[in-house]
Amino acid sequence: MADEHDDKVARDIAPPSPGRRQFLKGVGIAGAGAAVADQLLLRPHEQAVAAEPPQTLSAATTEVTLQINNQKRKAMVEPRTTLLNAMRNHVEPPVTGPKLVCDQGTCGACTVLLDGKPVYSCLVLAVDAMNKPVTTVEGLGTPDKMNAVQAAFVEKDALMCGFCTPGFVTTISAYLKKNPNPSLDEVREACKGNFCRCGTYPKVFEAALAAAKGTGRNGARAELMNHREAAESEA
Repeated sequence: MADEHDDKVARDIAPPSPGRRQFLKGVGIAGAGAAVADQLLLRPHEQAVAAEPPQTLSAATTEVTLQINNQKRKAMVEPRTTLLNAMRNHVEPPVTGPKLVCDQGTCGACTVLLDGKPVYSCLVLAVDAMNKPVTTVEGLGTPDKMNAVQAAFVEKDALMCGFCTPGFVTTISAYLKKNPNPSLDEVREACKGNFCRCGTYPKVFEAALAAAKGTGRNGARAELMNHREAAESEA
């Protein structure tokens, strides 16, 4: 009897054991409280960060003076800015003849003459082009006074979408100064760094030969036909 009485007293004194639902509820309340406390502690720091003025790149820019088509053009650029980017986006008025197509030095649409030599302006830093003459397709001629290559491109209809045209004209103009009487194979080799997605290569080569030899439409086409016949006979 004494043992039963002691057990009953112990049950009356001991707190009831929590069930699974109550335990999980308690854990959830504790977790939510901790999250609220973290937010209250972090909020002042976040407000301080938000109050800070946004960082600008002005401290990282530098002024460059580019000699483009016999004109000095100044621009504020980052050290990483390419010559192509500087000409199209940072000088006023912009120089938009060289085209941004691949931006990886693979298509030739951005070709310019740097110290008289063809280069991909998307691979040249603007700061590296300082104190060097830069010639773009605009500097080779004007609509009223085109150079021989530009005139031949118009005559031979050697363009379609036009994105690759400035690069081809610039490359061929520089090459004809070095080799004023090239063969078709030599023209093709000179243009291997320029890519035409429209496939107007025959017209481009025809225009290059016409500009070099002054032969006009018939002479340039004859050169192309002779080359094709030779290739077919070899095959």
